[in-house]
Amino acid sequence: MSLMAISFVILAALPLSAQVHVEQKIDPIGMYIGQQTVLEVDVTASKDAKVQFPHYERTQYMVPGVEVLSMADDTVEVEQGTVTFVRQYILTSFDENLYAIPPVKVSVNGKEYKGNQLALKVVDVENVDTLHPNQFFPPKDVQDNPFLWSDWSGAFWMSIIVLLLAVLAYYLFIRLKENKPIITRIRIIKRLLPHQKAMGEIEKIKAEQMVMSENQKEYYTKLTDTLRQYIVERFGFNAMEMTSSEIIQHLRESGDQKMIDELKELFNTADLVKFAKYQTLINENDLNLVNAINFINQTKLEGEATEERIVPKLSDEDKRSQQSRKVIKVLLWVVAVIIVAMVVYIIYNIGQLLG
Repeated sequence: MSLMAISFVILAALPLSAQVHVEQKIDPIGMYIGQQTVLEVDVTASKDAKVQFPHYERTQYMVPGVEVLSMADDTVEVEQGTVTFVRQYILTSFDENLYAIPPVKVSVNGKEYKGNQLALKVVDVENVDTLHPNQFFPPKDVQDNPFLWSDWSGAFWMSIIVLLLAVLAYYLFIRLKENKPIITRIRIIKRLLPHQKAMGEIEKIKAEQMVMSENQKEYYTKLTDTLRQYIVERFGFNAMEMTSSEIIQHLRESGDQKMIDELKELFNTADLVKFAKYQTLINENDLNLVNAINFINQTKLEGEATEERIVPKLSDEDKRSQQSRKVIKVLLWVVAVIIVAMVVYIIYNIGQLLG
C-alpha cells in the first residue's frame, strides 16, 4: 500500500514539473561595438509560481566583455492558469568578439531551471575605404540663412514701441520730479499739560534764586506771567490781556473758588511791586511762591492726553495736485512693467532667430 502511495505522489509531481519551461533569446544576434541588444528570458509556469531571475547591477558583466545596462520585467498570460514571466536584459559590448551567452539560471518555487545557450557577435565599424579617395568630399562651408523681413518685423516694431514707451516714462518722471511734492505727514508730538508747564517755569524761578533777588519787579513779573499763562490754558480765557481784578472776577464766575483769596493777594502784591515800587520782605516772596504752587496743584486737571496729532490741512489745489501725482506714479509703474516685459520678449525672440 505504501509503494502505491509513493508512486502516486511521483506521478502527480511529474506533470507539475513538466509545466515549467525556460526559453531565452537574443535580438539582434549581431551588432556593432557600442550598440545594444536585448536578451529575453521567458519562464512559463503556473500562475501562482514564485519565479526569481538573476539580478545584475548596471554595467555589471554578464560574461567578460558583455555588460548589462538595464532590466525590465513583464508577464503574459498564455492560457487559463498558465503565465509566461518575461525579463529583458539590455546588453552592450565595446570589444569585437563572438560571445557565448550561457544559459540563464532561474528559480521556480525554489527549484533551479536553465534556459538555452546563445551566441552574440560584436563587430567593429567598417574601415574607411582609402583606396578611392575621389569618393570623399570636403565638408561644406557654413551657409547663412536668407534674411526674411517677416521673421524680424515683430521684434523691430516691438522695439519701436519700447522706445516710445521709454520716452513716455521719461516725460512722466520729469513731470513727477518738477512738481512740488505734496506730502501729508501726520506728526505726533508730546504735549505738556498746563500745570506741568507752569511748574516747570516755577522751578526755573527757584533755580535762578529770584526769590532772594533785589530785582523784585522781575521776580513778580515772571511769577504772574507764569500764572496768567497757566490760567489761559487751564480755564480757557485770555488772562494775559486782563488786569488782576478781571482775572479774579473770571475765576469767581467760573465757579472755581480754590485759592482765590491767596491768588488775589499775590496779584495785588505783584501790582504794588511793579507799579508802586513796593518793597516786599523775603518771607513774603516765599509765601507768594508757595501760594502760586498751591493754586496750580489744587486746580490742575489730571488724565488729559499727553500726545497731540497734528494733521496738516491741504487746500483744494493741493489735493488736486496730490491726486495728479498719484495718477502719474501709477502710470509710471505700469509703463515700466510693460517695457521690461517687452524687452525680455524681444531678447528671447532675437535669440530664437539667431539660434
